[in-house]
Parts: sequence; C-alpha cells; structure tokens
Amino acid sequence: MPQDDYEYAEWRQAKPGIDYHVAVDKRFYSVPHALVGKPLELRITAATVEVMHKGKRVASHPRHGSGRFSTLTAHMPKSHRAHREWSPGRFLNWAADIGPCTAQVVKQQLENRPHPEHGYRACLGLLNLAKRYDRTRLEAACERTLMIRSARYHSIASILKQGLDQLPPGEEVDTQEELPLHGNVRGADYYH
Repeated sequence: MPQDDYEYAEWRQAKPGIDYHVAVDKRFYSVPHALVGKPLELRITAATVEVMHKGKRVASHPRHGSGRFSTLTAHMPKSHRAHREWSPGRFLNWAADIGPCTAQVVKQQLENRPHPEHGYRACLGLLNLAKRYDRTRLEAACERTLMIRSARYHSIASILKQGLDQLPPGEEVDTQEELPLHGNVRGADYYH
C-alpha cells in the first residue's frame, strides 16, 4: 500500500503574461520571468498550484493565501530586463496623454498592489479599451469611476459598454423607461 493518501489533481494549460503570472480561479501565481509567453502545464490540487515546463516543475505555490497575487521574489527579473519596455513610467505617461482621470486610475492600479507589475494586466486592459473606444470616452469613464470610488478595469469597461460615460457626471440611466408595459408592473404611483 502507498504511504501517502491519494491526492486529486486537475491539470490545465496556461501562458504567463508580461507580468510573469498565470491565472487560476481569479488568483495569480508567479513563474520564472524567462517563461513569459511559453506554454506551461498547471497541476492544481486543493492545497497547491504547481507549474510545469516540459515536464519539469518550475514553481509551486500554496493555492489559497492572502491577496490575489502569489509572487516569489526569485521569479522577478533583475530590473525587469525581460520586458523593460513595460514599466510603471510608460503606463503613467500613456495615461497622462489621455487625461488626468485616466492617469489617476493607472496610478492607483500601480500603487495599490505589493509590486507595480501586479497592476500591468489592468493597465494593459485600459490600453485595449483606448483602442476600442474614443480617448475622450475613456477619460470620461475614468472620471466616473473615480467619483464612485471604483477605479477598476471591470467598472470602466462596464461604463463604456453601457454608454454611461456619455451622460453628464452624476446623471444615471432612468431604468423606469426600460420596463415593459405589463399589468403586473405597478409603477411609482402605486405606492403613493
């Protein structure tokens, strides 16, 4: 009989982004920066996330920990040579070209994490939104997210998708008009 109990494991494929992290269930685990963009295999158990490259284990992290990122210092490049073109300064300069609200959102993304690199994904997401939507719309969406204190990529994307950035600040969509006319819909007058 084996000495250890059987441990169920799930296997997945992944490619680390420029921030040298792979995503598993909305958490991010670091890998050696030399593996950025390379196909990796993940072995996921109830307690650990193991990262394999060509059958060899290159990283192991506890699966559940504090925060959304699990980063090993050994995985970080010296001066981030592997992707030196992506730096906090570059993101901040890009955002400042769009407007002060976009710059503030990017600054928060980079400063509110243990390492600025953890904010790169959100900043790249904003960069993609700037390609899909007009720069003026992105700035207006960032202004709105700062007003509601939810300066996150998902909030900004939602505001742009729903067109809320095109409304004057403080004005919200009137959902009453969107309700269908139906006998079971009472309306505001019913409650007076």
